[in-house]
Amino acid sequence: MKLISWNVNGLRASVRKGFLDYFNKVNADIFAVQEIKLQEGQINLELDLPDYYQYWNYAERKGYSGTAVFTKRRPLNVLYGFNHELSSKEGRMITLEFDEFYFVTVYTPNSQRSLERLPIRLEWEDQFFDYIKELEAKKPVILCGDLNVAHQEIDVRNDKTNHGNSGFTYEEREKLTRLLGGGFIDTLRFFHPQDDQIFTWWSYMKTVRERNIGWRIDYFIVSEKLKSSLVSSTAHTDIYGSDHCPIELRIDL
Repeated sequence: MKLISWNVNGLRASVRKGFLDYFNKVNADIFAVQEIKLQEGQINLELDLPDYYQYWNYAERKGYSGTAVFTKRRPLNVLYGFNHELSSKEGRMITLEFDEFYFVTVYTPNSQRSLERLPIRLEWEDQFFDYIKELEAKKPVILCGDLNVAHQEIDVRNDKTNHGNSGFTYEEREKLTRLLGGGFIDTLRFFHPQDDQIFTWWSYMKTVRERNIGWRIDYFIVSEKLKSSLVSSTAHTDIYGSDHCPIELRIDL
């Protein structure tokens, strides 16, 4: 199976920048997007994606957040959000249940530059961890999306000057460490444990992306039970259309 995840930072804008060309070329079995920034009825992809079932989770606030999943396989069940109010009000998560696994896409809340949202973020992390572990107790989990945290120093180009900043606080990083220590694998690091040049987000400031001054904050994370099925995990850093790039997981299920 080929799985793709991409924070498109506005799906309508991304479509104007070639999203559908990339979508059709990559031919994923499941394609998840985050930060769609639209409401129901503001885009129609039924004719563009005829081979895919579509599932959308919109934020209540217009032009903000939101997630979607396009899948060639019909899931057994679809869940929107979990027991944290931000997951429902801001459309931040979709869970698809299949015979062999759960597929979860998430757009984790940003703690904001001033860290004023850090307490809410940490509350989210605790409840999200419990939710993922509840799923994992039933069947393996494939989790993807923008987790809004760079886990290790090699995941930030300028790590020394970013310690303590939003997305690179000790607290946020420790929450991801706990998740990975709870029976999960960061698939990109599984295949590329020492590569310090793989990033998935870059500021829009001039020449930042060209110089690869980025952060790795988008992930495919899977249950340890799926370790033997992993084939590859990569970032498509050559694909533009957003301040994030798509990431890919290949898994033999």
